[in-house]
Amino acid sequence: MYRGRFAPTPSGPLHAGSLLTAVASWLDARAAGGQWWVRVDDLDQARAVPGAAATQLRQLEQHGLCWDGTVQYQSQRCPRYQAAVEELLAAGHAFYCSLSRKDLSACGGLHPGAAAAQPADLRDAAVRLRVPAQPHCIHDRLQGDHWVDLAACGGPFVIRRRDGIPAYQLACALDDVDDGMTDVLRGIDLLDSTHRQCLVMEALGCAPPRYGHLPVVVDRSGHKLSKSAGAAALSTDVSANLMQTLQRLRLTPPAALTGAPVAELLAWALPHWQSECLCGLASVPAD
Repeated sequence: MYRGRFAPTPSGPLHAGSLLTAVASWLDARAAGGQWWVRVDDLDQARAVPGAAATQLRQLEQHGLCWDGTVQYQSQRCPRYQAAVEELLAAGHAFYCSLSRKDLSACGGLHPGAAAAQPADLRDAAVRLRVPAQPHCIHDRLQGDHWVDLAACGGPFVIRRRDGIPAYQLACALDDVDDGMTDVLRGIDLLDSTHRQCLVMEALGCAPPRYGHLPVVVDRSGHKLSKSAGAAALSTDVSANLMQTLQRLRLTPPAALTGAPVAELLAWALPHWQSECLCGLASVPAD
């Protein structure tokens, strides 16, 4: 059975870009007769805004995006992440690294490899995953085959930070595996991260889900909307929000549905959903 998800970071309320991803992933799951889960990626407590997760969940409900199962919180899964780190270390897929950002900057941002990074004190070290020497390829259902030479793009990457906090690439990969996700639709800005998460899954002997990377919503300057850049929160007119989002997803509800309840808009959108209409798109304008 199809199982998809939406995984916001609780650094503020949802904005137009967040809603586009949520609606597309919800439609894709429901049109396939599958499940749609919600996970809160709250590992980085320094970025978390008090009350933001509750606000985001309320916004999803207001826009008719009801989820299956129980909301997952990454902050509650740290023992699972640590067990995976230890497994990867024991298998030789990962190594301890004591290099600082200053050290890496002196290397031109390219990690010099495990031999140059071994620390004397394991309590003050990050853990990095090895990357293949050859380019890595994933097939994206919307963007086609995508190749990245990870060895030339930073090299081995962090899966556990020096302070002991699990890194995003490890946590996201493990969550998708443990939750049985079959399909992940998310923004194209995460395409390079997908390669790293697939490597984590491969190292753990797990099959990755099927990925599709959606266009991101950009402002008039062509910059991606983001909470860190001050993107405006969604308006309180949920019907207008949803109508605009459907139009950005290349769906055009009839004029008679203008101002209609979100349930009616979603009911119209489900049989009209065709993810293929988004193939090759990298961005859509905010207005």
